[in-house]
Amino acid sequence: MRLVLAEDNALLRAGLTQLLEGHGFTILHAASDAAALEAALADPEAEAAVLDVRMPPTFTDEGLRAAIAVRQRRPGFPVMVLSQYVESLYARELLASGEGAVGYLLKDRVADVAEFAAGVRQVASGGTVLDPEVVSTVLARRREEPLERLTAREREVLGLMAEGRSNAAIAERLTVTDKAVAKHINSIFTKLDLPVDDDDHRRVRAVLTWLRV
Repeated sequence: MRLVLAEDNALLRAGLTQLLEGHGFTILHAASDAAALEAALADPEAEAAVLDVRMPPTFTDEGLRAAIAVRQRRPGFPVMVLSQYVESLYARELLASGEGAVGYLLKDRVADVAEFAAGVRQVASGGTVLDPEVVSTVLARRREEPLERLTAREREVLGLMAEGRSNAAIAERLTVTDKAVAKHINSIFTKLDLPVDDDDHRRVRAVLTWLRV
């Protein structure tokens, strides 16, 4: 998997490069500012991107805008966004397309190397991985349909799905059986009016339906 990496801090950029390459990814471009990031994302050989929300020159939302722009040009292009803080507006904008292959993690999560690499791989495979704090912040703003159709436990399960957890991991977290988790997920699919489809695809659609505003 050939990645575009965007991070203005030289030490963190070097660290991320080493981390990702150590887990089997190829860093095609390592950008330090918005202009370099735009040029890197224009490379047709790029297969996914890991980028910071705030990049030079203004350190506001250059990374996010670049992520949204590349996904408009290349629908479904996998993007993992890193941020220092929970910025729910940015998360909602990134999710607004209703497609998968999106990740939004706080930089603190990068400290768990295996988890971070697994998250990038999941996003590159079309999944959705959101930081638990991002999930909590975004979901706190949603109280309308179809959220009201879900039980408290179903909301809890869907929140864990949004973090990118597998059925087994959800079962372990909630101290229930895999069968119980599968039952909750099937109920979520039904209540969110998701037609019968590939379960992985419906899983992504369920998360995005719920989080999109």
